[in-house]
Amino acid sequence: MDADPREKECPIPKDKYPHIRMAHGGGGRLMHELIEKLFVAAFYSSSLESEHDSAVIHAPSGRLAYTTDSYVIQPIFFPGGDIGKLAVCGTVNDLAMSGARPLYISVGFILEEGLEIETLWKICLSMRREAANAGAKIITGDTKVVDKGKCDQIYINTAGIGIIEHDLNIRPSSIRPGDAVILNGDIGRHGMAVMAKRERLSFDTEIESDCISLSDVIMKLLEAGIEIHCLRDLTRGGLATACVEIARSSKFRIELEEKSIIISKGVRGACEMLGFDPIYVANEGRFVMFVKPGDAGKALVIINAADHDFSPAIIGKVTKEESGLVTLKTRIGTERIVDMLSGEQLPRIC
Repeated sequence: MDADPREKECPIPKDKYPHIRMAHGGGGRLMHELIEKLFVAAFYSSSLESEHDSAVIHAPSGRLAYTTDSYVIQPIFFPGGDIGKLAVCGTVNDLAMSGARPLYISVGFILEEGLEIETLWKICLSMRREAANAGAKIITGDTKVVDKGKCDQIYINTAGIGIIEHDLNIRPSSIRPGDAVILNGDIGRHGMAVMAKRERLSFDTEIESDCISLSDVIMKLLEAGIEIHCLRDLTRGGLATACVEIARSSKFRIELEEKSIIISKGVRGACEMLGFDPIYVANEGRFVMFVKPGDAGKALVIINAADHDFSPAIIGKVTKEESGLVTLKTRIGTERIVDMLSGEQLPRIC
């Protein structure tokens, strides 16, 4: 994507209003200036230009997917991304897990009094770039400002609409015994990157979040005719929780192979030092996919060819046993049952 001249500097002069004030959410001149000079400048579209209370969209024929999520991560900038990139990628990826091509995104900002306008501008530009990369448009939104201390700088809520252009029902109930379980890359980077930044930890190897939009690779898989039965992005709770959720919904048993699950040296070392199990650590650019065995090899080739740092592998299979269990064959040949954690290993990671 070519550089945009609007990205050179924040359109609201720093010497005039360097920080968010309560008046920026009060419905008056400052709020309108913030919307017109910053948000519209960053997310320009004909829908925003209409200055109406809602965006009118032209829905293509077919099934639509709709999702919503909120983002409260701390810190708001981390190695590999920021809260804006995370919000757009998270929304796009949720749509992709239904096999939907992302079309439109709404965004709601909760801003803390005192937030630097320059910081907000950087976040908006990050959102703009990620939406453009995914082929989606940010077409409507809302802004609220709260008193200093009532919010941690910025919270973002997004909703997304996508079009489903195939006849597959990509969901846990569609998986079948014999399905191959494919993971698109190494795990645990997002959670560990955020933790290291938040706690000011340093490791021999810097850990960078895997935050990335997954829609392009999913669309390529579908266009190639891969019969995808189920998809799940590995966010909070990581690989383990995603597989447990799918097993419980489908009622089938999922058998995973630890030796096939890639964990980078940096993440493995950080998890060992902090006492975390990598299969439960959050990701923002990883997914598990369940496909019929005959499609597994072709799917690996397509994922490998994607313009991302993917390292896909078949990490397990679905068995005929109707138990709803997930098991993991360890590197030493033993078998353990994988269950959900009772709480969160790492809070505020998305």
